[in-house]
Amino acid sequence: MTRIAGGSGTSSPPDGPLPPSLPVGDRKADRAVWTRIGGIQGAPLDLLTARIASRHYAPHAHEEYAIGVCTDGREVMSYRGERHYTGPGMLVMLEPGEAHTGGPADADGFAYRVLYPSAALLAEGALYAPHFAEGFVRDEELAHELWRTHRVLVRDDDLLESETRLLELLRVLVRRHGSSPGPGPRASRRGVRLAELESGERGDSTAARIARTVAGRLADELTDPPTLADLAADLGLSRYQLLRAFRDAEGMPPYAWLAQHRVARARALLDAGHRPAEAAPLVGFADQAHLTRWFRRVLGVTPGAYRNSVQDSALRTRRS
Repeated sequence: MTRIAGGSGTSSPPDGPLPPSLPVGDRKADRAVWTRIGGIQGAPLDLLTARIASRHYAPHAHEEYAIGVCTDGREVMSYRGERHYTGPGMLVMLEPGEAHTGGPADADGFAYRVLYPSAALLAEGALYAPHFAEGFVRDEELAHELWRTHRVLVRDDDLLESETRLLELLRVLVRRHGSSPGPGPRASRRGVRLAELESGERGDSTAARIARTVAGRLADELTDPPTLADLAADLGLSRYQLLRAFRDAEGMPPYAWLAQHRVARARALLDAGHRPAEAAPLVGFADQAHLTRWFRRVLGVTPGAYRNSVQDSALRTRRS
């Protein structure tokens, strides 16, 4: 495995020792450190270590699972239509495509560690990529092991220990808290029937179809998206009906979905070697500053820090 670390450029350290190249400063500032590890099933594994004093993440979703633990303080998150509070001893298990937010629950802020395994990595040793019916579970033993494994992965002192700890952690996580996918959380979300939007009654499928149609068009017209009025008119809806159906299915309004999709597309361009200033207009952001604002709101780090981590990881992989 190979690893690198990239920082957000702010001045407060995450929990635990920082890589020696990163300065330690005021613990009241936000700080996020992105680490990419290569050589896990031939694909990279991303990790995030952060201490957050005031930042609140915008609604967003990940293509991978997000498996994390709060190591200090308390975090408040919105997930699957509910508000959750996490602290030390709690496991957070978010599924791909599930919208969520996050931020400090108290004035003292919080610290946390997250790893982002792919569905294929979580399915190794099992017959399926798991469904986590409960995204927030108190499991102090496994939470401590997640913290410990994350630190070992970031340090990368021993390749064999790092890989062994990671795979054992994921195996136990799936065994204790996962289940076969079944319909999955996104398929089981209660949608809003078109005929019932105004009455407030609930259904299962129409909102999801509306959201898929809208999301598909937004993705296709990334740099020049249609207006709400155009989207609604094409579907025979009012703007209010469209917003309600989309939010019900996706957990966020269309503008937020588009922003996080643009971030995902920009991330792929940065992976391919583009500079942030080049990537921003290609995915529809007004400029690099606009990209940076949303990149930090979704991923916690700047696009420049993220790009540096990807480049360093690729260089180390070629040398190993």
